[in-house]
Amino acid sequence: MKKDLETRADIELLVNSFYDKIRDNDTLGYIFDEVAKVNWEKHLPKMYSFWEMILFNKEGYEGHPLRPHLVINNQHPLNPQHFATWLTIFEATVDEHFEGEKAEEIKSRAKNVALSWAFKIHHFNSPA
Repeated sequence: MKKDLETRADIELLVNSFYDKIRDNDTLGYIFDEVAKVNWEKHLPKMYSFWEMILFNKEGYEGHPLRPHLVINNQHPLNPQHFATWLTIFEATVDEHFEGEKAEEIKSRAKNVALSWAFKIHHFNSPA
């Protein structure tokens, strides 16, 4: 039986495993590593804090999470399929490691983020 998400260490396991899969993904890995040129030493702790804030109401995340995606979109247009792929990988990673109320909640929150950002970026990419 898997455990539920309970601590920052659980978030770190989830985030690290998730981004390992993202970087190996043919569609998304290129965007993260070649287009965005993500500095993983800075990005991962920021993502730990982001999801800890989302899931556990912890303070510590600072930033505007949509803004970097808009910058990336200017360099390499993003589309709803990118976000669908991101969400599929995220949900599979949660299911691989965790189960329970918080595991379901983080998947629901991730779905809201993916759908919202896909909609907003699609709006930016659509002709006026």
